[in-house]
Amino acid sequence: MNLDFKRKLPIPQQIKKHYPITAEMNKKKQERAEELRKIFMGESDKFILIIGPCSADSREPVLEYISRLCRVQEQVKEKLFLIPRIYTNKPRTTGDGYKGMLHQPNPDETPDMLKGIVAIRDLHMEALRDYGFTCADEMLYPENHRYLSDLLAYVAVGARSVENQQHRLTASGLDVPVGMKNPTGGDLSIMMNSITAAQHSHTFIYRGWEVTSHGNPLAHAIMRGYVDYAGKCVSNYHYEDLLKLFTLYSERGLSNPAAIVDTNHANSGKQYLEQVRIAKDVIYSRNHNRDIRGMVKGLMIESYLEDGAQKIGEHIYGKSITDPCLGWEKSEKLILNIADSLE
Repeated sequence: MNLDFKRKLPIPQQIKKHYPITAEMNKKKQERAEELRKIFMGESDKFILIIGPCSADSREPVLEYISRLCRVQEQVKEKLFLIPRIYTNKPRTTGDGYKGMLHQPNPDETPDMLKGIVAIRDLHMEALRDYGFTCADEMLYPENHRYLSDLLAYVAVGARSVENQQHRLTASGLDVPVGMKNPTGGDLSIMMNSITAAQHSHTFIYRGWEVTSHGNPLAHAIMRGYVDYAGKCVSNYHYEDLLKLFTLYSERGLSNPAAIVDTNHANSGKQYLEQVRIAKDVIYSRNHNRDIRGMVKGLMIESYLEDGAQKIGEHIYGKSITDPCLGWEKSEKLILNIADSLE
Protein backbone atom coordinates (compact mmCIF):
# COMPACT_ATOMS: atom_id res chain seq x y z
CA MET A 1 0.00 0.00 0.00
CA ASN A 2 1.09 3.55 -0.64
CA LEU A 3 0.89 4.48 3.05
CA ASP A 4 3.28 5.36 5.85
CA PHE A 5 2.10 3.66 9.05
CA LYS A 6 3.20 6.21 11.67
CA ARG A 7 1.92 4.69 14.93
CA LYS A 8 -0.89 2.65 16.41
CA LEU A 9 -3.46 4.92 18.04
CA PRO A 10 -5.10 4.06 21.38
CA ILE A 11 -8.56 2.54 21.13
CA PRO A 12 -11.49 4.61 22.51
CA GLN A 13 -11.69 2.50 25.69
CA GLN A 14 -8.10 3.43 26.54
CA ILE A 15 -8.69 7.13 25.89
CA LYS A 16 -11.84 7.10 28.02
CA LYS A 17 -9.95 5.40 30.85
CA HIS A 18 -7.28 8.11 30.84
CA TYR A 19 -9.83 10.93 30.41
CA PRO A 20 -12.96 9.72 32.25
CA ILE A 21 -16.17 11.60 32.85
CA THR A 22 -17.47 11.89 36.41
CA ALA A 23 -20.77 10.53 37.72
CA GLU A 24 -22.09 14.11 37.84
CA MET A 25 -21.15 14.69 34.19
CA ASN A 26 -22.80 11.44 33.17
CA LYS A 27 -25.97 12.40 35.05
CA LYS A 28 -26.12 15.72 33.22
CA LYS A 29 -25.49 13.95 29.92
CA GLN A 30 -28.39 11.57 30.51
CA GLU A 31 -30.71 14.39 31.58
CA ARG A 32 -30.00 16.34 28.41
CA ALA A 33 -30.33 13.19 26.28
CA GLU A 34 -33.79 12.54 27.71
CA GLU A 35 -34.91 16.13 27.17
CA LEU A 36 -33.67 16.02 23.58
CA ARG A 37 -35.38 12.67 22.97
CA LYS A 38 -38.68 14.16 24.11
CA ILE A 39 -38.31 17.04 21.64
CA PHE A 40 -37.65 14.70 18.71
CA MET A 41 -40.46 12.37 19.71
CA GLY A 42 -42.96 15.20 19.99
CA GLU A 43 -43.32 14.99 23.77
CA SER A 44 -41.86 18.48 24.28
CA ASP A 45 -42.57 21.72 22.41
CA LYS A 46 -39.10 23.15 22.95
CA PHE A 47 -37.22 24.29 19.85
CA ILE A 48 -33.61 23.25 19.22
CA LEU A 49 -30.77 25.55 18.21
CA ILE A 50 -27.58 23.77 17.18
CA ILE A 51 -25.37 26.81 17.21
CA GLY A 52 -21.69 27.63 17.24
CA PRO A 53 -18.55 27.93 15.17
CA CYS A 54 -18.23 26.34 11.74
CA SER A 55 -15.16 24.60 13.16
CA ALA A 56 -13.83 24.34 16.70
CA ASP A 57 -10.39 25.61 15.74
CA SER A 58 -9.06 26.79 19.10
CA ARG A 59 -9.93 25.78 22.64
CA GLU A 60 -10.05 29.16 24.42
CA PRO A 61 -12.40 31.11 22.12
CA VAL A 62 -14.68 28.09 21.74
CA LEU A 63 -15.03 27.82 25.51
CA GLU A 64 -15.59 31.57 25.83
CA TYR A 65 -18.34 31.28 23.22
CA ILE A 66 -19.92 28.39 25.16
CA SER A 67 -19.75 30.36 28.42
CA ARG A 68 -21.75 33.16 26.76
CA LEU A 69 -24.19 30.64 25.32
CA CYS A 70 -24.68 29.18 28.79
CA ARG A 71 -25.91 32.55 30.10
CA VAL A 72 -28.34 32.93 27.19
CA GLN A 73 -29.65 29.38 27.66
CA GLU A 74 -30.80 30.35 31.13
CA GLN A 75 -32.83 33.22 29.67
CA VAL A 76 -34.59 31.09 27.04
CA LYS A 77 -34.78 27.72 28.81
CA GLU A 78 -38.58 27.58 28.74
CA LYS A 79 -38.65 27.67 24.92
CA LEU A 80 -35.24 26.74 23.51
CA PHE A 81 -32.84 23.83 23.90
CA LEU A 82 -29.36 25.00 22.93
CA ILE A 83 -26.74 22.59 21.63
CA PRO A 84 -23.30 24.14 21.06
CA ARG A 85 -21.51 23.15 17.89
CA ILE A 86 -18.08 21.73 18.70
CA TYR A 87 -17.23 20.53 15.20
CA THR A 88 -13.81 18.91 15.44
CA ASN A 89 -13.84 17.07 12.09
CA LYS A 90 -14.18 19.08 8.88
CA PRO A 91 -14.93 17.50 5.49
CA ARG A 92 -13.18 19.22 2.60
CA THR A 93 -14.59 19.38 -0.91
CA THR A 94 -11.28 18.49 -2.60
CA GLY A 95 -9.68 16.83 0.44
CA ASP A 96 -7.27 19.75 0.91
CA GLY A 97 -7.26 22.33 3.67
CA TYR A 98 -7.86 22.41 7.41
CA LYS A 99 -9.62 19.19 8.49
CA GLY A 100 -10.38 20.22 12.04
CA MET A 101 -9.00 19.89 15.55
CA LEU A 102 -8.89 16.10 15.32
CA HIS A 103 -6.22 16.43 12.66
CA GLN A 104 -4.59 19.64 13.82
CA PRO A 105 -5.19 20.69 17.43
CA ASN A 106 -3.08 23.70 16.46
CA PRO A 107 -4.01 24.89 12.95
CA ASP A 108 -0.52 26.40 12.51
CA GLU A 109 1.22 23.07 13.11
CA THR A 110 1.43 19.79 11.20
CA PRO A 111 -1.24 17.12 11.79
CA ASP A 112 -0.99 15.03 14.96
CA MET A 113 -3.92 12.66 15.34
CA LEU A 114 -3.06 11.46 18.85
CA LYS A 115 -2.89 15.00 20.17
CA GLY A 116 -6.05 15.68 18.24
CA ILE A 117 -7.99 12.83 19.86
CA VAL A 118 -6.98 14.07 23.32
CA ALA A 119 -7.72 17.70 22.43
CA ILE A 120 -11.25 17.06 21.13
CA ARG A 121 -12.16 14.89 24.11
CA ASP A 122 -10.81 17.50 26.51
CA LEU A 123 -12.83 20.26 24.79
CA HIS A 124 -16.11 18.31 24.85
CA MET A 125 -15.45 17.30 28.47
CA GLU A 126 -14.91 20.88 29.57
CA ALA A 127 -18.11 22.02 27.86
CA LEU A 128 -20.00 19.42 29.90
CA ARG A 129 -18.11 19.73 33.18
CA ASP A 130 -17.96 23.54 33.43
CA TYR A 131 -21.03 24.66 31.49
CA GLY A 132 -23.44 21.70 31.58
CA PHE A 133 -23.55 21.36 27.79
CA THR A 134 -23.45 18.17 25.80
CA CYS A 135 -22.62 19.32 22.30
CA ALA A 136 -22.88 18.49 18.59
CA ASP A 137 -20.12 17.18 16.35
CA GLU A 138 -19.96 15.88 12.80
CA MET A 139 -19.30 12.18 12.24
CA LEU A 140 -16.68 12.48 9.55
CA TYR A 141 -15.09 9.14 10.48
CA PRO A 142 -17.62 6.60 11.83
CA GLU A 143 -14.91 4.51 13.52
CA ASN A 144 -13.89 7.52 15.66
CA HIS A 145 -17.32 8.15 17.18
CA ARG A 146 -16.61 6.16 20.32
CA TYR A 147 -13.85 8.56 21.38
CA LEU A 148 -16.71 10.98 22.17
CA SER A 149 -19.74 8.70 22.50
CA ASP A 150 -20.19 9.38 26.24
CA LEU A 151 -20.18 13.15 25.69
CA LEU A 152 -22.20 14.03 22.59
CA ALA A 153 -25.79 15.26 22.46
CA TYR A 154 -26.10 15.29 18.69
CA VAL A 155 -24.33 13.90 15.63
CA ALA A 156 -24.46 15.25 12.08
CA VAL A 157 -23.72 13.24 8.95
CA GLY A 158 -22.51 15.65 6.30
CA ALA A 159 -23.69 16.22 2.75
CA ARG A 160 -20.66 14.38 1.35
CA SER A 161 -21.08 11.39 3.70
CA VAL A 162 -24.83 10.84 3.68
CA GLU A 163 -24.72 8.22 0.91
CA ASN A 164 -21.93 6.23 2.55
CA GLN A 165 -22.90 2.79 3.87
CA GLN A 166 -20.69 2.89 6.96
CA HIS A 167 -22.09 6.25 8.07
CA ARG A 168 -25.66 4.99 7.67
CA LEU A 169 -25.10 1.74 9.53
CA THR A 170 -23.12 3.36 12.32
CA ALA A 171 -25.90 5.93 12.74
CA SER A 172 -28.33 3.04 13.19
CA GLY A 173 -26.40 2.01 16.30
CA LEU A 174 -26.22 5.40 18.02
CA ASP A 175 -28.51 6.40 20.90
CA VAL A 176 -28.52 10.15 20.18
CA PRO A 177 -30.22 12.13 17.40
CA VAL A 178 -28.37 11.82 14.11
CA GLY A 179 -29.06 14.40 11.42
CA MET A 180 -28.67 13.30 7.79
CA LYS A 181 -27.93 16.26 5.52
CA ASN A 182 -29.29 16.37 2.02
CA PRO A 183 -26.40 15.73 -0.41
CA THR A 184 -24.57 18.57 -2.15
CA GLY A 185 -26.46 17.79 -5.38
CA GLY A 186 -29.82 18.17 -3.64
CA ASP A 187 -31.39 14.73 -4.25
CA LEU A 188 -33.70 14.30 -1.26
CA SER A 189 -34.23 10.61 -2.03
CA ILE A 190 -30.61 9.99 -1.05
CA MET A 191 -31.18 11.69 2.30
CA MET A 192 -34.44 9.78 2.83
CA ASN A 193 -32.70 6.47 2.02
CA SER A 194 -30.08 7.34 4.62
CA ILE A 195 -32.72 8.11 7.26
CA THR A 196 -34.51 4.85 6.46
CA ALA A 197 -31.28 2.89 6.79
CA ALA A 198 -30.37 4.60 10.07
CA GLN A 199 -33.76 3.86 11.62
CA HIS A 200 -33.44 0.11 10.93
CA SER A 201 -31.39 -2.70 12.48
CA HIS A 202 -28.26 -3.96 10.70
CA THR A 203 -25.41 -6.41 11.19
CA PHE A 204 -22.04 -5.06 10.04
CA ILE A 205 -18.34 -4.66 10.90
CA TYR A 206 -17.44 -1.85 13.30
CA ARG A 207 -13.95 -1.33 14.72
CA GLY A 208 -13.04 -4.95 13.99
CA TRP A 209 -16.21 -6.36 15.62
CA GLU A 210 -19.26 -8.01 14.13
CA VAL A 211 -22.08 -5.91 15.58
CA THR A 212 -25.85 -5.70 15.31
CA SER A 213 -27.48 -2.29 15.65
CA HIS A 214 -31.00 -1.76 16.98
CA GLY A 215 -32.00 1.11 14.69
CA ASN A 216 -32.11 4.77 15.65
CA PRO A 217 -35.63 6.30 15.75
CA LEU A 218 -34.04 9.73 16.25
CA ALA A 219 -32.37 9.76 12.81
CA HIS A 220 -33.77 12.68 10.83
CA ALA A 221 -33.29 15.15 7.96
CA ILE A 222 -31.12 18.24 7.81
CA MET A 223 -32.10 20.62 5.00
CA ARG A 224 -28.97 22.54 4.00
CA GLY A 225 -29.62 23.59 0.39
CA TYR A 226 -27.61 22.31 -2.59
CA VAL A 227 -25.60 23.30 -5.65
CA ASP A 228 -27.18 22.78 -9.08
CA TYR A 229 -25.56 21.60 -12.32
CA ALA A 230 -24.53 25.17 -13.14
CA GLY A 231 -22.78 25.67 -9.80
CA LYS A 232 -25.53 27.88 -8.35
CA CYS A 233 -26.62 27.56 -4.72
CA VAL A 234 -30.27 26.55 -4.37
CA SER A 235 -32.06 26.86 -1.02
CA ASN A 236 -34.51 24.31 0.36
CA TYR A 237 -35.71 25.93 3.59
CA HIS A 238 -38.85 27.57 2.15
CA TYR A 239 -42.43 26.73 3.10
CA GLU A 240 -42.94 24.61 -0.04
CA ASP A 241 -39.68 22.73 0.54
CA LEU A 242 -40.69 21.82 4.07
CA LEU A 243 -44.12 20.65 2.93
CA LYS A 244 -42.40 18.48 0.31
CA LEU A 245 -40.20 16.96 3.00
CA PHE A 246 -43.25 16.20 5.14
CA THR A 247 -44.82 14.44 2.14
CA LEU A 248 -41.66 12.38 1.58
CA TYR A 249 -41.76 11.23 5.20
CA SER A 250 -45.43 10.27 4.83
CA GLU A 251 -44.78 8.34 1.61
CA ARG A 252 -41.96 6.39 3.27
CA GLY A 253 -44.09 5.48 6.25
CA LEU A 254 -41.27 6.48 8.58
CA SER A 255 -42.16 7.06 12.17
CA ASN A 256 -41.53 10.39 13.81
CA PRO A 257 -40.92 12.79 10.87
CA ALA A 258 -38.31 15.29 12.04
CA ALA A 259 -36.03 17.88 10.49
CA ILE A 260 -33.43 20.48 11.33
CA VAL A 261 -32.94 23.41 8.94
CA ASP A 262 -29.37 24.56 8.33
CA THR A 263 -29.45 28.34 7.90
CA ASN A 264 -26.01 28.57 6.30
CA HIS A 265 -24.18 26.63 3.56
CA ALA A 266 -26.13 26.46 0.29
CA ASN A 267 -29.31 27.69 1.98
CA SER A 268 -27.66 31.07 2.51
CA GLY A 269 -25.51 30.90 -0.60
CA LYS A 270 -22.65 31.09 1.93
CA GLN A 271 -23.78 34.63 2.78
CA TYR A 272 -23.60 34.21 6.54
CA LEU A 273 -25.61 37.33 7.39
CA GLU A 274 -28.59 35.79 5.59
CA GLN A 275 -28.88 33.31 8.45
CA VAL A 276 -30.92 35.85 10.45
CA ARG A 277 -33.51 36.23 7.68
CA ILE A 278 -33.63 32.49 6.97
CA ALA A 279 -34.17 31.63 10.64
CA LYS A 280 -37.11 34.05 10.79
CA ASP A 281 -38.54 32.59 7.56
CA VAL A 282 -38.46 29.05 8.97
CA ILE A 283 -40.08 30.16 12.23
CA TYR A 284 -42.86 31.85 10.22
CA SER A 285 -43.47 28.65 8.21
CA ARG A 286 -43.50 26.62 11.40
CA ASN A 287 -45.98 28.95 13.10
CA HIS A 288 -48.20 28.98 10.00
CA ASN A 289 -48.51 25.24 9.33
CA ARG A 290 -49.27 22.49 11.84
CA ASP A 291 -47.43 19.75 9.92
CA ILE A 292 -44.30 21.86 9.54
CA ARG A 293 -44.46 22.82 13.20
CA GLY A 294 -44.53 19.17 14.23
CA MET A 295 -41.70 18.21 11.87
CA VAL A 296 -39.19 21.07 12.12
CA LYS A 297 -37.51 20.56 15.49
CA GLY A 298 -34.87 23.25 15.20
CA LEU A 299 -32.24 25.22 13.35
CA MET A 300 -28.52 24.86 12.73
CA ILE A 301 -26.70 28.21 12.89
CA GLU A 302 -23.01 29.01 12.36
CA SER A 303 -21.99 31.57 14.95
CA TYR A 304 -18.80 32.64 16.74
CA LEU A 305 -17.40 35.56 18.72
CA GLU A 306 -16.58 37.68 15.66
CA ASP A 307 -18.39 38.19 12.35
CA GLY A 308 -17.05 36.59 9.17
CA ALA A 309 -13.97 34.46 8.62
CA GLN A 310 -10.20 34.78 8.51
CA LYS A 311 -7.31 32.93 6.95
CA ILE A 312 -5.22 30.51 9.00
CA GLY A 313 -2.37 32.44 10.55
CA GLU A 314 -4.20 35.75 11.04
CA HIS A 315 -4.95 34.88 14.70
CA ILE A 316 -8.04 37.03 15.23
CA TYR A 317 -9.52 35.72 18.47
CA GLY A 318 -12.89 34.04 18.02
CA LYS A 319 -13.13 34.44 14.23
CA SER A 320 -13.75 31.39 12.05
CA ILE A 321 -10.96 29.94 9.91
CA THR A 322 -13.45 27.98 7.81
CA ASP A 323 -16.94 29.22 6.80
CA PRO A 324 -17.95 32.77 7.85
CA CYS A 325 -20.07 32.95 11.01
CA LEU A 326 -22.41 35.40 12.71
CA GLY A 327 -20.67 37.36 15.45
CA TRP A 328 -21.81 37.13 19.06
CA GLU A 329 -23.89 40.32 19.20
CA LYS A 330 -25.98 39.30 16.19
CA SER A 331 -26.20 35.71 17.45
CA GLU A 332 -27.46 36.65 20.91
CA LYS A 333 -30.07 38.97 19.39
CA LEU A 334 -31.19 36.20 17.01
CA ILE A 335 -31.53 33.62 19.80
CA LEU A 336 -33.71 35.95 21.86
CA ASN A 337 -35.77 36.89 18.80
CA ILE A 338 -36.40 33.22 17.96
CA ALA A 339 -37.55 32.53 21.51
CA ASP A 340 -39.98 35.46 21.33
CA SER A 341 -41.28 34.42 17.90
CA LEU A 342 -42.21 30.83 18.69
CA GLU A 343 -45.90 30.02 19.05
